[in-house]
Amino acid sequence: MSSTLGKKLLMALTGLFLVIFLVVHLSGNLQLLLNDEGRAFNVYAKFMTTNPLIKTTSFILYAAFIVHIIWAIILTVNNKKARPVGYAKTSASTNSTWSSRNMGILGTIIFIFLVIHLKNFWYVMHWGPIDMVKYEGQEYRDLYATVDMAFSQLWYVVLYVVAMLGLMFHLYHGFSSAFQTLGLNHVKYNPVIKFVGVAFAIIVPAMFAAIPVIIYFKNF
Repeated sequence: MSSTLGKKLLMALTGLFLVIFLVVHLSGNLQLLLNDEGRAFNVYAKFMTTNPLIKTTSFILYAAFIVHIIWAIILTVNNKKARPVGYAKTSASTNSTWSSRNMGILGTIIFIFLVIHLKNFWYVMHWGPIDMVKYEGQEYRDLYATVDMAFSQLWYVVLYVVAMLGLMFHLYHGFSSAFQTLGLNHVKYNPVIKFVGVAFAIIVPAMFAAIPVIIYFKNF
């Protein structure tokens, strides 16, 4: 997989895998909005961190993130080296979309957010001090309280929304690009792929962004 095509194939495969992760992650996060004092979310979080199949899949997810980020950096650097300066100045805007020309910047915004997000939630979930709650005699870590506290901070809510805007543009280009790289595009189906890609790129990040905003104003 040393060739540019090989890197693009890995980017496409890992990207589509991460798209599936986004759907699963969103379905879990939406439970934060239920009016049950965090019960559904805490039960969901315990299942996701104790189920053997989910735990095994999580290692594949970590690997997908790492590969996707590394190859993205390499491809961005190689593209900049290969692109003539004059061509970039005169023809870039007519030959490509804004999101495709700025995938490096968008990826950097998402990466910075991921580092902070993992530190505030993933690290705390595994090794941080978290209070326990009981539902029907069974103990659960009160991760809802951790999320609720984080989303009561305006700076974090703003960062979250900005990152989701970055994700929106990233997905806008990446979704259809992945199908093209994998050779799954077809004149007959391209309009459908583009429609689904645009809808996904708008709806999923928007729903993610809405969660911290709603929780912030609920606690305001």
